[in-house]
Amino acid sequence: MHKWQNLLGMAMRARRVALGDSVLASIQSRRAALVLIAADIGANQRKKLCDKCAFYQIPYVFVENAAWIDEAIGQHNRKSVAILDSGFAKSIQSCMKG
Repeated sequence: MHKWQNLLGMAMRARRVALGDSVLASIQSRRAALVLIAADIGANQRKKLCDKCAFYQIPYVFVENAAWIDEAIGQHNRKSVAILDSGFAKSIQSCMKG
């Protein structure tokens, strides 16, 4: 398990993660600090999320596959998640860069 997955799991337990339809709502309300998108997401959903993030100036990062997100948060079939806490978001971004 990668360090960013551990941080995502901690954010999930702290209830600072939006899932499902709440991802788009958190982007539009500017509550999201970072959006993680699985690389194997559908083309339409990928475009929708990327366009919303670009318009509302929310950073987003692609994850290799959805299984890594699923493993980190303990749920199944999640293709994208929004991190609602800026501290968790910065830590996850720094882990993914390095």
